[in-house]
Amino acid sequence: MLIGAMLPAAVFVAGLGLWFGQFGGNGPAFWSGGARETAGLVSVVKEGWNVPAAPAVSAEHAVVIERSSGAVLYEKGAGDRAYPASTTKILTTLLAIESGRLDEVCIVSDFAAAQEGSSIYAEPGEEITLRDLCYGMMLRSGNDAAAAAAEHLAGSSEAFAEQMNRRAVELGAQESHFVNPSGLHDEAHYTTAYDLALIARAAMENPEFRAMAAAKTWTTGEDTEVKRTFGNKNKVLQQYEGGNGIKIGYTTATGRTLVASSQRDGMEVICVVLNAPNWFGDSYALMDWAHENFALREVASDGETLQAVPLTGGLRDHVLVGVDRGFWYPEEKPAEGAGSDVRWKLVLEGDVQAPVSRWQEAGEVHFYRGDEFVGSRVLYFMEDVPAQ
Repeated sequence: MLIGAMLPAAVFVAGLGLWFGQFGGNGPAFWSGGARETAGLVSVVKEGWNVPAAPAVSAEHAVVIERSSGAVLYEKGAGDRAYPASTTKILTTLLAIESGRLDEVCIVSDFAAAQEGSSIYAEPGEEITLRDLCYGMMLRSGNDAAAAAAEHLAGSSEAFAEQMNRRAVELGAQESHFVNPSGLHDEAHYTTAYDLALIARAAMENPEFRAMAAAKTWTTGEDTEVKRTFGNKNKVLQQYEGGNGIKIGYTTATGRTLVASSQRDGMEVICVVLNAPNWFGDSYALMDWAHENFALREVASDGETLQAVPLTGGLRDHVLVGVDRGFWYPEEKPAEGAGSDVRWKLVLEGDVQAPVSRWQEAGEVHFYRGDEFVGSRVLYFMEDVPAQ
């Protein structure tokens, strides 16, 4: 859309490494350097939008986000501290997948086998693959499976909880603290609905996790001593149109918790309800409201060239940059007609020096609605430019 022919519309400030541009359409501006920004708990709904109020829900804490952008469509006490129960296992399973060790065989300890609550009924000394433990966590909510996976990966549940806390912070979940891999109640084991949505969003971007979350049944593999078939306790998969995940939870102290996801008409939403007596009803009502009132608008398409930036020491004085993965943002239905009010700014790490190669990382593109940061993508050079 925006290519090198538009370069004269920009102004380059020599010696400062800054390039400011203002174009039509999305009107990008450009600067070098600066800290990475993160989106926060701010609803996309703007004054003047014809979006009806969200339905009343029983949940004490709730949030609905659009998965691809992370945009918040609805929230109720979503930044307040709450207890996740077995939705904790979303992060436990994600860490297990990210370890790259799913095919390793784990030996169930006495400690793991003795975990209270939901179980896959693993026996002390039993051998079972990490992959099967993950399915046991996601489908049956096995506390024994979570403890066995944690011990295999980190040596103990306590050491694994430290890994969980580090990963949560990396994902932007700043208000969470985990002390065990299963979600058994502990006053020091807490999160927020929004933090849990961020964790779920990252998990649902992982193809292996998505397969686990969407599985209605799973039969353990050939390397498992005891053959088991797990049925998924998450009724979202059976009851809700477009339902594709992800995890339920419950303890007496915590109440009912649910992280649900669904996809309709190209838009996927994640709904978190905590301490929700009507957990499935709340989730279905909120997801219905989201799908009925919002649609995604394309801001940048897959593989799109965004604009040209100055280049030093090359056969020409500029190079095209763009994205490999597009960016979409939810707006009120119908998301048609006038262009999106989302704009972008390009961020490079200093002046660009030749030579550069196509698909070499160039920096980041940050997306804003007004002054509000709403997301980012990796920025790439879209062509080869040799040095002089």
